[in-house]
Amino acid sequence: MIMGIAALVAWILTAGGGFFMLAKWLSGGGHRGNRATRFPPALIFGHFLLAVVGLVLWIVYLLMDNDPVGWAALIVLVPVALLGFTMLARWIPVYRNSMASATPAAGGSPAGSDDAAPERSFPVAVVAAHGLLAVATVVLVLLAMVGIGS
Repeated sequence: MIMGIAALVAWILTAGGGFFMLAKWLSGGGHRGNRATRFPPALIFGHFLLAVVGLVLWIVYLLMDNDPVGWAALIVLVPVALLGFTMLARWIPVYRNSMASATPAAGGSPAGSDDAAPERSFPVAVVAAHGLLAVATVVLVLLAMVGIGS
């Protein structure tokens, strides 16, 4: 049960970072058809909704000690992780382009660059913490489901 609670804590912390980035993306207009974003709304909202479903399943698992529900939560984490890796792969070039255009030697940024992308404002520390906590969550959920730390 301790591993399950640790997974819950990691999952909630991961969700906090994800919610922060979702709020930044929404406030930047990413959901309004902003052509600069590299994150289609279906990608963002799919990741968010599946993560919430998985978290709810995990809480139900912890409350009821129902193994099939715990395994379902773990299975839901697979597409959540895949969507997360997809967003990371799409965010890295945005971050690199924003760093290049911030450098005085870069001579400005070309038209149609990533400077208007709402995800350019994601703090690197939040992206990194969200990713590391997500990996920790998956590992802790897996360990809890195979009975380690119970």
